[in-house]
Amino acid sequence: MRRLRISKKLCITGALAVASLPAFGASAGGEPFQLMETTISQVHAAYKSGKMSAHQLTQEYLDRIAAYDQKGPTINCVISLNPTAMEEADKLDAAYKKSGPVGPLHGIPILVKDQVDAAGMPTTLGSVVFKDYRPPQDSFVVAKLRKAGAIILGKTTLGELGGGDSFGSLYGATHNPYDLARTVGGSSGGSGACLSSNFSTVAVGEEGFASIRRPSTWNDVVGMRPTAGLASRSGMYDGYPSPVGSLGPMARTVEDLAKLLDVMVGYDPEDPVTALGVGHVPESYTKSLDKNGLKGARIGVIRESFGNGSEPSSEDFKKVDVEFQKAIAELKAAGAIVIDNIVIPDLNALIAKRAGSNEESAESLKTWMARNPNSPYKTRTDVQNSPEVSKILPPSKAAQWMKTPADNSVKYAEYLKARDQLAINVMKVMADNKLDAIVHKSVEHQPTLIEDGMNPPYVNSKGVPHLNTFLVYAASMTVPAGFTSDNLPVGITFFGRPYSEPVLLKLAYAYEQATHHRIPPKSVPALPAVSAALH
Repeated sequence: MRRLRISKKLCITGALAVASLPAFGASAGGEPFQLMETTISQVHAAYKSGKMSAHQLTQEYLDRIAAYDQKGPTINCVISLNPTAMEEADKLDAAYKKSGPVGPLHGIPILVKDQVDAAGMPTTLGSVVFKDYRPPQDSFVVAKLRKAGAIILGKTTLGELGGGDSFGSLYGATHNPYDLARTVGGSSGGSGACLSSNFSTVAVGEEGFASIRRPSTWNDVVGMRPTAGLASRSGMYDGYPSPVGSLGPMARTVEDLAKLLDVMVGYDPEDPVTALGVGHVPESYTKSLDKNGLKGARIGVIRESFGNGSEPSSEDFKKVDVEFQKAIAELKAAGAIVIDNIVIPDLNALIAKRAGSNEESAESLKTWMARNPNSPYKTRTDVQNSPEVSKILPPSKAAQWMKTPADNSVKYAEYLKARDQLAINVMKVMADNKLDAIVHKSVEHQPTLIEDGMNPPYVNSKGVPHLNTFLVYAASMTVPAGFTSDNLPVGITFFGRPYSEPVLLKLAYAYEQATHHRIPPKSVPALPAVSAALH
């Protein structure tokens, strides 16, 4: 099992360097900067006032990771850290003193799912198969983040090879900070757990099934899978030519998510699907934020269970349902016109026809690896023949990778037909009811136990609705919606038409501001304050 790739020198010399900096907090006056639950705007205000520097902020996050990721509660959500993070922070501090912020994410430490390339760090996919895979260049999105002034702090755990719960042969299992015996969900579980644990200001995930929304829900944070065509996948495993998988923003607040989304989107010739997003990107997604955004909004509610492997008769399902009823009441209290309940014709029958293209998946893998001239693998067959493949977790996934996929072109064709029909069915219901958006449970069950996911029958993705990724061209995001009687987080999903992200952000922001359901986990509290000399 892997040890976190973190240099002791990175932490120790970083702390010493902080001591040599001007006493930002001491000289600025007023209340000291609070790291816990901090937002992008609060960080930038602290930079402006002199209460905090990028160097100090980066070090504080590294201190939390050192204290809680492989120690204490052992959240185990970080795979590797950027060895030049402190150096990058120092350069940003110097630039700030000289001419101000370099971009909208100046000095904002970000953790990204280890499915996307960042030069200087391996892209492991959480697997021993790719433990030494080192891409020489940034992915399109990571390059945009750096240009905006962000500090790529490190890479997070994920479902091995980009799918399923957050288990991997390279690192083991990631633990839910709200209940350490339970999974964080997947496959962007590391990003969700790190963000909830205050290991970074914001994070980047990826979703091809429910890989952003499920871990966001089960870690009590906000997450969005943007409409296909908004965020480029060049430099990302499981990207083009498939349009399904998409990088997306994750944050503790809707405002921070919107700010991160602003930087992530844009046309990239290397990912032709982004040509479809041209003309659909506003000046800024933050302009949509309106605390009164739910007043008069027409919201359709799906009551029908359509989560993957859901068990509506179970007590676990019912505990989530209790909180969903409360969330609907909160929407009404905030002024929404709730149409309850809407019925999507043939919803479950059509979703049951979901299928991926094995040929497309193999081509996506080949396209990603082609960006790395030093890649030890060129095709899926090369990966399949790796002596490490048998170690993939869980064993059921290893078995899939150890054999050549069968031709599934007929099933895939049936899926494409079903996708078109369901898209029409959903859009017609929205049109007939004049809906601004649809709301449904983000996940219909509580977080499952880690032991149930790593042992037969390998319970995975239980209760996860995947309507948006079934349709591909749809907007979808989840927002915290309270806690069950077991003190486990739940969320509601705002679902909308293709490229309706501004509408969803408006509604989600209004719901967030009316409810403030986000509560940080107790397993990763604030660290004891360091001496004034270090501030």
